[in-house]
Amino acid sequence: MEKLTFYAVSAPEKLDRIGAYLAEKLSRDVVRHRYGNVVIAMEALDQLLMACHSQSIKPFVESFLHMVAKLLESREPDLQVLGTNSFVKFANIEEDTPSYHRRYDFFVSQFSAMCHSTHEDAETRTRIRVAGIKGLQGVVRKTVNDELQAIIWEPQHMDKLIPSMLFNMQDSDDTDRAGQPNTPSGGGQDGEENPAALAESCFRELLGRAAYGNMNNAVRPVLVHLDHHHLWDPNEFAVSCFRIIMYSIQAQHSHHVIQQVLNHLDTHNRNTPRVRAGIVQVLLETVAIAAKGSVGPTVLEVFNTLLKHLRMSVDFELGESSRRNSSSSVSSGRGKESDERIVQNAIIQTIGFFGGNLPDYQRAEVMMFIMGKVPVYGTPCHTLDTVKIGHQGTKRIQTMLLSSLIMVTSGFKSKSMAAALPPPFLDPLFSISLMEDSELRQLVLEILHNIIDRHDNRAKLRGIRIIPNVAALKIKREKISKQDIAFMKKHGQQLYRHIYLGCKEEDNVHKNFELLFTTLAILTIELANEEVVIDLIRLAIALQDMALANEENMPMFIRCGINALVAAYLNFLSQMIANPPFCQHVSKVIDLRTLDAPYLLPEHIFRDKCPLPESLDKDDKQLFFQTADMAECLAGPGYNSERLSIPYIPQVTDEDRLTRRKSFVDTISLQVDIMSNSLPDQSQLAEEITFETLKKAIDTTGLEEQEREKRRQVMEKFQKAPFEEIAAHCESKATMLHDRLAQIFELTIRPPPSPSGVVSISAGHTQHQSVPVYEMKFPDLCVY
Repeated sequence: MEKLTFYAVSAPEKLDRIGAYLAEKLSRDVVRHRYGNVVIAMEALDQLLMACHSQSIKPFVESFLHMVAKLLESREPDLQVLGTNSFVKFANIEEDTPSYHRRYDFFVSQFSAMCHSTHEDAETRTRIRVAGIKGLQGVVRKTVNDELQAIIWEPQHMDKLIPSMLFNMQDSDDTDRAGQPNTPSGGGQDGEENPAALAESCFRELLGRAAYGNMNNAVRPVLVHLDHHHLWDPNEFAVSCFRIIMYSIQAQHSHHVIQQVLNHLDTHNRNTPRVRAGIVQVLLETVAIAAKGSVGPTVLEVFNTLLKHLRMSVDFELGESSRRNSSSSVSSGRGKESDERIVQNAIIQTIGFFGGNLPDYQRAEVMMFIMGKVPVYGTPCHTLDTVKIGHQGTKRIQTMLLSSLIMVTSGFKSKSMAAALPPPFLDPLFSISLMEDSELRQLVLEILHNIIDRHDNRAKLRGIRIIPNVAALKIKREKISKQDIAFMKKHGQQLYRHIYLGCKEEDNVHKNFELLFTTLAILTIELANEEVVIDLIRLAIALQDMALANEENMPMFIRCGINALVAAYLNFLSQMIANPPFCQHVSKVIDLRTLDAPYLLPEHIFRDKCPLPESLDKDDKQLFFQTADMAECLAGPGYNSERLSIPYIPQVTDEDRLTRRKSFVDTISLQVDIMSNSLPDQSQLAEEITFETLKKAIDTTGLEEQEREKRRQVMEKFQKAPFEEIAAHCESKATMLHDRLAQIFELTIRPPPSPSGVVSISAGHTQHQSVPVYEMKFPDLCVY
């Protein structure tokens, strides 16, 4: 061997003839099953290959690879392993110049076949598979860095390479069996190695070398393999695969993978719910890893696709339940429905997780994007056509989207409220808060808490109760900024109005009152200056008065609940502003209630089976908070206590028109009632109805509508316009008034007579009349 090596190194031009001779001998020995000679010939080739690194190695390599191919083609496991080991040694040699004509197609096919070996002996099977994986690793190393071998990334090769690795990663039973050490002849240490671990490291290496243009070819076979082997349900293996992919590829390519999974979800949109849920959970994993870096231009694309699938899932669920109602198969339908819920929850989780990992500026965009998809009655919503899915479907979609908004907004800390709650986001959110559905209203309040509560005080305020010592809660707060004061001036009335209307909903439950209490408390902590405190007290008194007056025939539980909410809030507020007389008044009322009317306190009314009173006696003034007493307590400097005497009345806005407060049936029956009531007697109908009368009727209604619109615009202007604008508007009106008055005075008050004559107008002609001085009458003071 030494002599042969010396001869080959000193006369490199002879290498190809040496190689050809050895190859011929080896081929003959393989056919004749002289395996000892085969091993010797292969060792000789290996040593020559390692020793000679000159230019002339190229032709020798051809005969070497030809021999390796011969060994791999044989049915003997030992020879296959031997050939693989030789190929791996060759793969580790770095060649100086690229090879133009060498192709590895045969090796990719052969090693892939070895990876799927089904030899009856478990040990041998493991050895062959390990050899196959090592061979593929060798092919990858040899080709991925060679620009002339880019063919390896083409689908026909990737479709063999990647499934071979995944097959071994997935085959955990073989993994366990391959754990025992064994050293078969010719295999060296191969038997000790674990095919799953080896396949995974090879898979990682391949993905780590994937360039931008090859990402699709690398990921597509993974998705196909998972489809063919039904690995989306259960999806543990799919999740672990995509974790490996996301951590192995270069960070800037991650959005490619997300795009591929989204497209795959689109192709499976008609598949079973569990498969779709599996794909969405894989997407959640990829997004969770990618969101830490840049997700690129796909951010809104991800949300758009997910929301589309959420809508489709709701459609399927409703279609399933309607079919179930018409047929007798109850159990299967219910199972399908709960499976759709799994899909929906997975989508919401993905939306929330992705949104939660984004930077704040992108998160604000996503919040706006999702809010734009929430169907709100009366507003154009092109993306989700609510007519087809009906009331129940619309409610499901609203619940889903608001749940995902809660997840996106959690942990969102905005410097100013105006940036976090712009009108395009706030208005539809408030419109939903007026719906006759306690669950939707709860979701809206939770979203508001996430955005307004910037110091995480919510946990300390959990549960509606009379807090004996607010200072012990150690509430964090900062001085209110100028932007937030401006925000409250502009949108404060809107917030108060929704709290006021939200309190009197008849389907309110304990949780609604809890969330309303927390909303009031967080507003006090985060956004309340002296003016806002007065407004909040006015709101609390208005709520109490509404519950006592009971003009809308509310249930007794709601009336007592409102009173309990007012008590809990005023107790909190009085301690927050640290006003001893105010605290005293509040605690006095609370003490009296504890004795005489415990049902007006949160600890009692929200307990199960709390006895409710027959009626509330508004004349028993000591049980209720009195405006005059509170105004007296706040009479000191800082608070404009005179404003307390002005009763709070919620502003009327367009939202009442936008929000559908009634269900379909109610609206229809309401229209019928109006129609039947507005029809006059038959005798009156007999009066002649001409074209003119109809025209007049139409005109007057149009005028009324215009008048109402004008009035609404004026009100809105004075409520929302900045102070300077209103001042300028009033000033211009005042100057106009002065001009008009001056004109009138000029016409009515005659000037005093003068010697030069006065101008009098008679019968349309101007006449000059001269008055002599002696006829003039002067005031006494002017005469001397």
